Amino acid sequence: MNPVKQWRNETLAKKMVDFLPTCGYTAYYAQNADEAKAKILELIPKGSSIAMGGSVTLGDMEIVDIFRGDDYKFFERFNVKSYDEQYNVYRQSFLADYLVTSTNALTKNGELMNVDSSGNRVAGMILGPENVIIVCGVNKIVDNLDEGFKRLRKVGPMNCRRVGHQTPCFETAECEDCQIQARMCNYTGIIHNGRKHEGRYTIIVVAEELGF
Repeated sequence: MNPVKQWRNETLAKKMVDFLPTCGYTAYYAQNADEAKAKILELIPKGSSIAMGGSVTLGDMEIVDIFRGDDYKFFERFNVKSYDEQYNVYRQSFLADYLVTSTNALTKNGELMNVDSSGNRVAGMILGPENVIIVCGVNKIVDNLDEGFKRLRKVGPMNCRRVGHQTPCFETAECEDCQIQARMCNYTGIIHNGRKHEGRYTIIVVAEELGF
């Protein structure tokens, strides 16, 4: 990576890590995705039950296969035969010890912004598993809520394309605010801070671009 861009990424990530505890979050800095993956595994005791939100970031980190191993109880929401079965896993996942996910946007004021198709990730982050671990690449850091909403509209079409939802944005690459069942952007959540249940949220800020 260009050294100036890397300097910018590192500086921004470290600033966020210094700031986030003032909002009630636990925060860690990771230089890259490998360091973030190691930190996740360090934080989760063996034997824990783990749920996951859909995430390109975590998929690229190849952490799912580790969670599927004998050391953990994994709420398997990926290798299922039907949406009904997947939805049942979503509901059971609320009782997991840990939710591991990414975020669509993180504002410089410490707000976590996410948009979901089924709502399992948004709902689980707000009220669900006892612990929530969030991995955030520097590309997801935005100035404020307005910029965050713009980012949500930008990533929605890419997620539709990724999972094969036959929405208008699947073809146009731009949000069309469609009103169909296949719509990807049905539920939007904003977590303003981590103070209500201090210690529940851990945010790992990574000094590189991850996911969409």
